[in-house]
Amino acid sequence: MATTMLDAPGVDRLGEAVGVLREWQDDTAPMQLHPGDLGWFWRSGAEATAAAVRTWSRDGRILAVGLLDGPGLLRLTIAPHARQEEALARQLVADVTDPERGVLPAGRADIEAPSDALVQELLAGEGWGTDEPWTPLCRDLTEPVRDPGVRIEVTGPEQAHVYTAVHRAAFAGSRYTDEKWHAMAAGLPYAEARSLVAYDGRGDAVAAVTVWSAGPGRPGLLEPMGVHRDHRRRGHGEAITVAAAAALRDLGSSSALVCTPSANPGAVATYESAGFRRRPEVRDRYREA
Repeated sequence: MATTMLDAPGVDRLGEAVGVLREWQDDTAPMQLHPGDLGWFWRSGAEATAAAVRTWSRDGRILAVGLLDGPGLLRLTIAPHARQEEALARQLVADVTDPERGVLPAGRADIEAPSDALVQELLAGEGWGTDEPWTPLCRDLTEPVRDPGVRIEVTGPEQAHVYTAVHRAAFAGSRYTDEKWHAMAAGLPYAEARSLVAYDGRGDAVAAVTVWSAGPGRPGLLEPMGVHRDHRRRGHGEAITVAAAAALRDLGSSSALVCTPSANPGAVATYESAGFRRRPEVRDRYREA
């Protein structure tokens, strides 16, 4: 069998990683790394995104893609046909457990991987435990989506400041700036994405979401969704989530996906109120420091 090569693809080859991630999305697949995850990371710029991406290839074909989404966190997915391939799984485990291979640093580390991948079993055998649960949720988009009941606007370059202001008010400690939105919007995945803002009856911007299509007939992703801290508990989370589903349906998505910590029952309830259904919980693998 040919050698599997680990690589950091560079800016000029990010399109290959985005392309295979689109191909691997499927309504029957477990929650996995989505091109929208790279798109959201792109707010830090193309060079930073390229520095955070790792690919594993054989004979010029990418078999796995990883995103270093923060210190010590690797979000990994694998081509559907290769998820039970032992040689690839062992190579992945060897690469992620050896700091000298340039994937994860020494010390505490976390790995998100599809639940049906052999790498899960091999990591467990190496002593990697399971972390806190997350709840994936999915909404089928074959049928029309109801009206959200509030005014929804698609954010363009001139309205970026409205979107970013809502985001900062929705997420404690957020440093999301207009410049970061423009960097995100310039990224390859944003060609099939939309940023939405919801307005209340007084004309105040109350909630925001970005949706990412993986192409017609494939599941799309909500990342991120937030409600302004001054406008919570008024149904705005449900409204913007319904609008997100409608936007993805307009983009041709077969379903809408989102994943939230199980420890946040309010978020789970919001998505369920917007027509999303829970899938089995997922957990990252982690290694102690």
